[in-house]
Amino acid sequence: MTSSDIIECPKCGQSIDVSSALTERLRKENEAMLAKERMELKKTEEALAARAADLDDVVAKQLQERMAAERKTLRTELEKETADQVKAMKEELDEKSAKVKELNRLKAEHGKLERQMQEMAEEYEVRAQQKIAAEVQRVKAEAALKAEENAQMKLRDREKTIEDLKVALQAANKRAEQGSMQLQGEVQELAIEEWLESAFPLDTIEEIKKGARGGDCIQQVNTRSKLRCGTIYYESKRTKSFQPSWVGKFKEDMREKGADVGVLVTETMPSGMESMGQIDGIWICTFNEFKSLAVVLRAMVIKLDMAVASSHNRGEKMGMLYDYMTGPEFKLTIESIVEGIGSMHADLESEKRSMRRIWKKREKQIEKVILSTTDMYGAIQGIAGLKALPSMSALELPEGEDDGED
Repeated sequence: MTSSDIIECPKCGQSIDVSSALTERLRKENEAMLAKERMELKKTEEALAARAADLDDVVAKQLQERMAAERKTLRTELEKETADQVKAMKEELDEKSAKVKELNRLKAEHGKLERQMQEMAEEYEVRAQQKIAAEVQRVKAEAALKAEENAQMKLRDREKTIEDLKVALQAANKRAEQGSMQLQGEVQELAIEEWLESAFPLDTIEEIKKGARGGDCIQQVNTRSKLRCGTIYYESKRTKSFQPSWVGKFKEDMREKGADVGVLVTETMPSGMESMGQIDGIWICTFNEFKSLAVVLRAMVIKLDMAVASSHNRGEKMGMLYDYMTGPEFKLTIESIVEGIGSMHADLESEKRSMRRIWKKREKQIEKVILSTTDMYGAIQGIAGLKALPSMSALELPEGEDDGED
């Protein structure tokens, strides 16, 4: 605000702001003008609303008149169309009724024919059963007559056969009891010989013939560089009790054969001996311990032969070696080695059993897959035809084999 905008009233001398006074006057004039315009606008809106209402009434009346005319026209057309449809449906219904009547007549005739056929089948079945029963009775009568004629002779034949079988069975049981012990011993003898031959292909395994004096077999130890490094004498015993006299007799047989080491393989160990050991210079072991002991004894025979070959005083060394081999130190050494080999053998057998189980499981899985594949191939071939699929030699029979079809 500047000093030129302020004037002083000549009457009262009060200062008046001319700018503010003019601004207030213009504001009041504008408000009066806006109020007047609002009144005129309101009147105009009311007039327009009244005119719109009148116009809606006119439009609604015209619309009703037009819709009434159209309803009348549609009603006339619908009545005509409905009459035509009713007439067509009536004609179609009459035609279908005639077809239904014909179908019912045919069903009745079909049912009558089925009943007649059923009656004929039942009558035929009755007659067939009667004929079969008569034939069965005739056959039974003939069989009964023949059976009665031969009954006594057959009964006597059977009684004679039963008596003969009883006598033969008693004789067989007696022979089996007498030969069972010998047979068991022979089985173990063969097992010992076969294992020695397979485990030591360089050695010579000599079987003692049945009936000859002595043990069961002699193992002549050979190496690639030398023959006859020594001999190991084996005798097999498979009885329920151990006889101490076996040891003395076996030593005599060893001296006669000139064997270096003797091994007595027995099913029943001597009293007081739970595992492998020596009695009077003879090694006593079970069949389970035999394999490990055979490996150790063979290695010791080869080493002793090498030591003797490098010695000048052969007789003295032989005595020392014999004392060593029959002494407790050699026994403990061999027992320790055999225990180790036995442990390794047990582990090997365990691994073999485990692998056999795995192989068996895989074999069953493979068989299952092959069988499922074969079934699927056969089913598809049966649906599509024999020549629709390519030939698979792995799923077909070899040439010359019949597939079961005639």
